[in-house]
Amino acid sequence: MSLIPSFFGRRSNVFDPFSLDVWDPLGAFNSSFTRDMVPSSEFARDAAAVANTQIDWKETADAHIFKADLPGLKKEEVKIEVEDGRILQISGERSKEEEQNNEKYHRVERSRGKFLRRFQLPENAKVEEVKAAMENGVLTVTA
Repeated sequence: MSLIPSFFGRRSNVFDPFSLDVWDPLGAFNSSFTRDMVPSSEFARDAAAVANTQIDWKETADAHIFKADLPGLKKEEVKIEVEDGRILQISGERSKEEEQNNEKYHRVERSRGKFLRRFQLPENAKVEEVKAAMENGVLTVTA
């Protein structure tokens, strides 16, 4: 017999090794607080769009050249900025195609959402002479 009192015929003391209550160490993760902290699918899709925006950076004798594959985007949908003197920022948004009433998607694999890439330019980059061109879905930025 236990010296720790039981309530309503059950042992419910955490210090009682024979208690019927089982402590769940992961119980806190099932709360509504932590459910609200889980990233939404929209956030995950946006993060994938950032991660999938692949950019090549090469240095020549004359300039630094950045090339990004941005299929389906117009040059008006891409923004190129030089911030804080030496940070090149390339951003934009690939918007979702609207579904018509008589259409039904079976699979959506192309990335969509906002993208943003930032690069610290070296001292020899010509930040005052940054040029950008978009041809056949390939963005070329020269600094």
